[in-house]
Amino acid sequence: MTDQDPGATVAVNVLTSLDQIAPEDWDACGCPETADGGRPFDPFTTWRFLHALEESGSVGRGTGWEPRYLAAELGGEVIAVAPLYAKGHSQGEYIFDHSWAHAYERAGGDYYPKLQVAVPFTPVTGRRFLTKPGHEGTGLAALVQGAVQFGAENELSSLHVTFCTEAEAIAGERMGLLRRVTQQFHWENRGYADFDEFLAGLSSRKRKNIRKERRTAQDFGGTIRTLTGDEITAEHWDSFWHFYQDTGARKWGTPYLTRAFFEIAHETLRDDIALVICERDGMDVAGALNFIGRDALYGRYWGCVEDHPCLHFEACYYQAIDYAIAHGLDRVEAGAQGEHKLARGYLPAETHSLHWMADRGFSEAVARYLEEERQAMGEEIEILTAYGPFRKEEREEQQ
Repeated sequence: MTDQDPGATVAVNVLTSLDQIAPEDWDACGCPETADGGRPFDPFTTWRFLHALEESGSVGRGTGWEPRYLAAELGGEVIAVAPLYAKGHSQGEYIFDHSWAHAYERAGGDYYPKLQVAVPFTPVTGRRFLTKPGHEGTGLAALVQGAVQFGAENELSSLHVTFCTEAEAIAGERMGLLRRVTQQFHWENRGYADFDEFLAGLSSRKRKNIRKERRTAQDFGGTIRTLTGDEITAEHWDSFWHFYQDTGARKWGTPYLTRAFFEIAHETLRDDIALVICERDGMDVAGALNFIGRDALYGRYWGCVEDHPCLHFEACYYQAIDYAIAHGLDRVEAGAQGEHKLARGYLPAETHSLHWMADRGFSEAVARYLEEERQAMGEEIEILTAYGPFRKEEREEQQ
């Protein structure tokens, strides 16, 4: 597969393992900002994170996530990469297309396998077409064309690019892909000096409720700590695996991540992690796993082996706000779904995805659906923001 650039040919190769590309070549496209010695904008498209998923068996044979990474080369130099997977189902994506699959199959088509450009199990906005600085236009065009061509040549139903940036969504739409707008809930740091200053911007009733929830949670009879880097021990992962299994069994039936993922994370990702551990009587009883980006904290997983009132809100939402304020981060992204986050200071934010359907008639039907959905989503975000916990003058500033 090639993309023509004036005077040059870009070759797009399909890789079945990240072992087929050097970490530094991938990261030069995936997180070039780390050249200044700082953190990546988010760790999820780094070689180390995606490789941990692959090495641990969380993706690969038997999981319904078969790696088909794209690497675009120009003159022997890797200028762009993309985390592409062949999917045998629609689990672990958080941009829901089950109704599309049912409609396609009722019409006699095979919706699966399909193609997905995504970070598996991770509803976090970030670049999906990872281009090296100086090659943004050429790299994006090569990856989009390469992904669509790979789908067409293999007679696959569709391609989905989930939780891409708004800029990517606009560029992809100009290239003929369908753009979808959905939402999740983010907390924005408005330069707060501490948690109390954040509370000062809320309505009196919401402020009192959050203070009551924090007191209730912290009276569970133990301690709550946020650990990162070498503060995290192998024993903490033993505990968190039990928490994760409990949540995974209730939410998904089978947890997506394997036990080996957490072992690898301890070796290669613990500097990217803020792990909230709740301990009582010498035993870890609950925890929340966050990943640290350059400007944001990303809440990912929660679980417990004991139920205590409000401890979920404290470990997942309020401890994350404390961490973001203390470390000068711009926002906390609390993941998919959950209007209950609204009352705790997390406001709706748009998320974006791109879609290509091989069948023209089906594509036209999906396009009509997305146009109606986009209008409804805009109205819903406006209404939810108006019902947020902030005082009226604070809400007006945010709109």
